[in-house]
Amino acid sequence: MPKLIVVNRDGEERTVEADNGVSVMEAIRDNGFDELLALCGGCCSCATCHVFVDPAFADALPPMSEDENDLLDSSDHRNDTSRLSCQVALNDALDGLRVTIAPED
Repeated sequence: MPKLIVVNRDGEERTVEADNGVSVMEAIRDNGFDELLALCGGCCSCATCHVFVDPAFADALPPMSEDENDLLDSSDHRNDTSRLSCQVALNDALDGLRVTIAPED
């Protein structure tokens, strides 16, 4: 069961566990982080689950799709570590992944 380290918008850090195959967005939402809206429910049709990923995990993440890239372009807070958390499925290779919830657009 991979561990996910989540930093909320106030800078508070908490470690949660999730099953393999669960998206980062689902793990965050299911563990009571209300600031991650995830309005589309994980369909990759909005950017309300935007997170910043620890660069140490960049090579372990799945490649970004064109749709994800386009949606992130709509964010004023996009940076080199931006991802939509609904598009990253947790697995053992991502154990210890650290993400920071991006500011709301």
